[in-house]
Amino acid sequence: MQFLCSQAGYRLVQFLEFSIKNEDTNEMLFQLKRPEIPLNWEDIDPAEEGRTVNYKFPISFLQAKNIGTTLTFAVGPKELSSFRMIERHYFRDRLLKSFDFTFGFCIPNTVNTWEHIYEVPALDEKTKKEMVLSPGQTVSDSFYFVDNKLVLHNKASYSYC
Repeated sequence: MQFLCSQAGYRLVQFLEFSIKNEDTNEMLFQLKRPEIPLNWEDIDPAEEGRTVNYKFPISFLQAKNIGTTLTFAVGPKELSSFRMIERHYFRDRLLKSFDFTFGFCIPNTVNTWEHIYEVPALDEKTKKEMVLSPGQTVSDSFYFVDNKLVLHNKASYSYC
């Protein structure tokens, strides 16, 4: 797997919690929480940080019209100016949706929570069926920028069952 930058960005920001829920039904679809907040940023080994996630969602995820996400992250000893994430979702190399989220300025040594509700792209039933029958062929790239410089690049794959 190829990434567009090193893992050094993990010395700037640590992702602590992430959840996804169907806003229309209030069904929690995914939830992940790190066991602890890093206390000493110098002890973080970026090479030990995961850069890929394999999501397994219920098929009901594909019926959702509105998804809510909550992200909790810790900022290290340096401020994050113009913190931004661009995320692109693909199925078999076809762009399904692109998201552009601006977190803005983040104060050093803080824990922040960011919530966003967005519309899920409309997919035809044939595509949804193919996505269910093709685990791992729905993928995403998440690009994180500070001051317009790419500092992190993560990848995810999706399966629906």
